[in-house]
Amino acid sequence: MRLSQMLFVTLREDPAEAEIPSHKLLLRAGYIRRIGSGIYAYLPLMWRVLKKVSQIVREEMDATGAQECLLPQLQPADLWRESGRWDTYTQAEGIMFALTDRRDTELGLGPTHEEIITTIAKDMIRSYRQLPIHLYQIQTKFRDEIRPRFGLMRGREFIMKDGYSFHTNEESLKKTYQDMAQAYSNMLRRSGLQFRAVDADSGAIGGSGSQEFMVLAEAGEDEVLYTEDGQYAANLEKAVSIPADTETSTFTTFEKRETPGTETIDKLCKFFKCSPTQVVKNVLYQAVYDSGITVLVLVSIRGDQDVNQVKLLNELTKLAGDYQAKTILFLTVPDAEAQQKWAAKSLPLGYMAPDVADDYIAGSKEVNSKFLRLVDRTAVDLTNFVTGSNESGYHVVGANWGKEFPLPSLAVDVRKAKKGDRAIHNPEQTLHTARGIEVGHIFQLGTKYSQAMGATYTSEQGEEMPLIMGCYGVGVSRLAQSAVEQSYDKDGIIWPVAIAPYHAIISIPNISDAQQVEVAEKLYAELNQSGIETLLDDRDERAGVKFKDADLIGIPYRIVPGRSLKAGKVEVVERATHKSQEIPIDEVNSTLKQWIETAIK
Repeated sequence: MRLSQMLFVTLREDPAEAEIPSHKLLLRAGYIRRIGSGIYAYLPLMWRVLKKVSQIVREEMDATGAQECLLPQLQPADLWRESGRWDTYTQAEGIMFALTDRRDTELGLGPTHEEIITTIAKDMIRSYRQLPIHLYQIQTKFRDEIRPRFGLMRGREFIMKDGYSFHTNEESLKKTYQDMAQAYSNMLRRSGLQFRAVDADSGAIGGSGSQEFMVLAEAGEDEVLYTEDGQYAANLEKAVSIPADTETSTFTTFEKRETPGTETIDKLCKFFKCSPTQVVKNVLYQAVYDSGITVLVLVSIRGDQDVNQVKLLNELTKLAGDYQAKTILFLTVPDAEAQQKWAAKSLPLGYMAPDVADDYIAGSKEVNSKFLRLVDRTAVDLTNFVTGSNESGYHVVGANWGKEFPLPSLAVDVRKAKKGDRAIHNPEQTLHTARGIEVGHIFQLGTKYSQAMGATYTSEQGEEMPLIMGCYGVGVSRLAQSAVEQSYDKDGIIWPVAIAPYHAIISIPNISDAQQVEVAEKLYAELNQSGIETLLDDRDERAGVKFKDADLIGIPYRIVPGRSLKAGKVEVVERATHKSQEIPIDEVNSTLKQWIETAIK
């Protein structure tokens, strides 16, 4: 492709809308163009990158025996109601674009396709002889993000590979799950990315085991906790660890003390000159179930620990049946406005005790009249601890479970693991932290969808059995931008060779120089004919502008037919290192071919 004939416009300044380097660079380099909030056009250079990523994904999926298909983006609401996720996706998370057609039929634009694929399996799979089977697609998805940001990282429209497998037993599912773990590692390795596979929470998709694939980058929205021995890595939402040891309490008798201005743990510990490991803090949450019932949840946890809201959500979801519900629509820390709707009197916030009375709740059909009390395991064994007194400005010291306060019957692990904690698999290992961008996620779904939607097969014994499912997703457009976030410098993008839009760019310093043009045209034809994808910058621009643009768009190798032509050579510059060398014209093809083959192995 000749740059003079390409839709190609670069920007010298960072666009105001862009917050992270990769977003700025993709806009500046003319790869994408913003059309609306969270909506981007993929311009010619970007589309070439996306096709290369898609091809790598496709090759790795096909190598496992998965079959490609294409599923509808427009999905009937009735299917989502069958699975029990319509309210979750349109109200709780609120990420599904929902609409009504001219026949008053409710529809959604697909953020994911479990319901569609399960319906297909229900209609078409009859016997165990048809299993296992694995279908995948590369498709545009939609999410109504509250705050679209970071370009293609969190857009409202994006390209994704999602796959779904069906099995007769857990052993078969786990084999495909492991095949996908390997395939995803291959995809990222072949794309030239540094990544880490981590244990993860299954979220609204559901199922048992799941694993995320994180591209390591400072701008990553996710925090990864890992051990240096390579034996453990998990998303912060899923991570578990051994907390710091509890210090022995300095208080030996129970008493109530005035503690003005100590509504936070830090202030309280400074006031008493005690360790936060001697404190039980009591955190209030408000859960709204899909039955319409609001439940006030009081979590008692050790003072040096924080509640992991994802873990808490999972524990509360297990209790949905107690409130005539299937799932939770919202889980929040209730603000003053929310409290006004159910509080019978003003709560002693910052000073609450584990036994704060139920009469603070004005019960109704919509609000459960009793606190649901949970205790995190870090607080279960504390003795002579410090905690609130249920009176503003006062705390109690020397408190004990079973004496001054009843121990909540539900002991759970809802603490947030953190850097420096000891690892469970080896307490000599401590957790380290890194930032990551989630580009892939694989799930062992089990029978969550098949049971809800009646997707069964006939076993060898003639029994009707629910299909066992797996689910596997890769963000194609997200992966492409994450490559930029991981690899750039002050001059622009540094694309990995395997997914760069072109392998090489020939920058003619002076298009008025007949020899430069002749050599450039010859190399351009020769390189493209031999499979080295090459751009020709034949624009009537100054050499400096061309070199800056070549660096900005990040093409791996720049060829310059300049002063060295007198010696029968051209200058070749490697984008990643800026290393330059002069190569005889007739050796450029073979040299580049060798470099490219080495880079993409």
